[in-house]
Amino acid sequence: MKEANLCSKQPGAHRYKKTGDECLSIPNYLNREFSVSTANQVWCGDITYIWAEGSWYYLAVVLDLYRRRVVGWALSSKPDAELVVKALDMAYEQRGRPKNVMFHSDQGSQYTSRKFRQRLWRYRMKQSMSRRGNCWDNAPMERVFRSLKSEWMPTTGYITQREAKRDISFYLMDYYNWRRPHQFNDGVPPAKAENQPNLLSGIS
Repeated sequence: MKEANLCSKQPGAHRYKKTGDECLSIPNYLNREFSVSTANQVWCGDITYIWAEGSWYYLAVVLDLYRRRVVGWALSSKPDAELVVKALDMAYEQRGRPKNVMFHSDQGSQYTSRKFRQRLWRYRMKQSMSRRGNCWDNAPMERVFRSLKSEWMPTTGYITQREAKRDISFYLMDYYNWRRPHQFNDGVPPAKAENQPNLLSGIS
């Protein structure tokens, strides 16, 4: 990096308020067991914000914990239930309509909505939720967003929503999945690591 005149770009520290409250109707079944043995065993989801066209847009992503592969995403000007349903639909179709998947997320209103829970029921998925205010219960998802924002996104945001969609799609489904070395997979990109069943996984 020194020879190429490159500098590491890292976000500043952020303080999170910690609590231990589980959702009364949806337990934390995952319980930070982030290392799973097969694909389509546990998916994680979360939402972050993206600046484009002079306003905030919202990005929902679905991650397969097996090799940390992004399997679905959606971008919208509204952080509503439809956003997370679209990301889930994409993942469900892209992964060949798998059965017996556990879906883990935080306690956001989008994920507790009737519309999203009905979609999980239709797909026969088991829902798990983080404890309230505890970002570490969904740490792999938080790491995806940190990588996207610190490594890829322009600091001033995107000029248009179309540009944002094109650039984010390339990062998540191409660069992140197929090209970017991932520490959890011993330096192998997630999509390629899925084809290496004997690969040892890391802890991040």
